Amino acid sequence: MKNLIILSGSGISAESGILTFRDMGGLWEKYDVTEVASPVAWARDRSLVLRFYNERRKALLEAKPNAAHYGLVDLEEKFQVTIITQNVDDLHERAGSTNILHLHGELRKSQCSIDMHKVYDIDGWELKEGDVCEDGHQLRPKIVWFGEAVPAMEQAVPIVQSADILVIIGTSLNVYPAAGLMNYAAPATPIYVIDPGQPVGIGSMDVTFINKKATEGVEELKDLLGV
Repeated sequence: MKNLIILSGSGISAESGILTFRDMGGLWEKYDVTEVASPVAWARDRSLVLRFYNERRKALLEAKPNAAHYGLVDLEEKFQVTIITQNVDDLHERAGSTNILHLHGELRKSQCSIDMHKVYDIDGWELKEGDVCEDGHQLRPKIVWFGEAVPAMEQAVPIVQSADILVIIGTSLNVYPAAGLMNYAAPATPIYVIDPGQPVGIGSMDVTFINKKATEGVEELKDLLGV
């Protein structure tokens, strides 16, 4: 089977009702999102940060995968599919995709605030002050915050390098370092971009644009790939 590598972003989950920071206008209540999604914010007011992510988690539990998520599962019939997602939701998993790498963390998981390798599932939507890891340290959302490194990039680069086909769905390709991943694809790799607009950073690469929202675009992609 050929390796089909998918880079997915917020556009694929938007049709499930998951709000992006852009949808929020960069604000949550009266706060700039960087005030609730950074190590500085955590040090200053962790109860505020916990509340922000609790509300996002509650909304995620009410959301459902859409046709685009399910369509990517269908691609596994003919391809070895790996999804590298910038999204922190679990809609790819709930749709049934089997090989997913989360670049920016996972909303339904927590990690020790001292040792990031101690990771725990969150039962339900709430992570509270006083919820601690096995060593007694406060748990924080397992999210890569503004100003933090993206450890999963080390795994993502060789995955993209292995691509026989690269598909980019619902991402503007202007958030780094994730936006640079497509540049690791071999020069002759066919690239499909599904987005109502035209993401920046494509350059002169061999690209087929599918200028549609994710649900419609994935259906067209399946036809193009014979699935």
